[in-house]
Amino acid sequence: MAKKQLTPQQQEYQELHSSYEKKRPVLKNCIYAFFIGGFICLIGQCLHVFFYTNFNFTEKTAGNPTVAVLIFLATLMTGLGFYDRIAQIAGAGTAVPVTGFANSIASAAIEHRTEGYVLGVGGNMFKLAGSVIVFGTVAAFFIALIKTILMKAGVL
Repeated sequence: MAKKQLTPQQQEYQELHSSYEKKRPVLKNCIYAFFIGGFICLIGQCLHVFFYTNFNFTEKTAGNPTVAVLIFLATLMTGLGFYDRIAQIAGAGTAVPVTGFANSIASAAIEHRTEGYVLGVGGNMFKLAGSVIVFGTVAAFFIALIKTILMKAGVL
């Protein structure tokens, strides 16, 4: 597909626009996302170790209370307005699956709470998170299907 030819006025405008456009600090944003996302994962790992060393959990079963605590903390921080401030700095680093999912559900519920609990909160809570649920379910189905085929073929 050929690129649209710009008129001289449009080219002049684009040059003027690009001279005023603020350059995004991509490297700095990537570093913030890496370290803040890593810090969230570090908290999750510390919680995981805490649960299987101090309570009657195994390494496999300690994941359930860890995820529950992370969801609770992310929802609480979203309700108090801290998670959005962290997300402005960290960007994609706060999209760590569990906490990012909890943030998307809690923020939608908070945003629509004035419309009522049933139609506002209940009806809009999964609008953003619904796509994550659908794609996660479909991806899990296909990965399980591939694993089953490979196991039946004797590869795994």
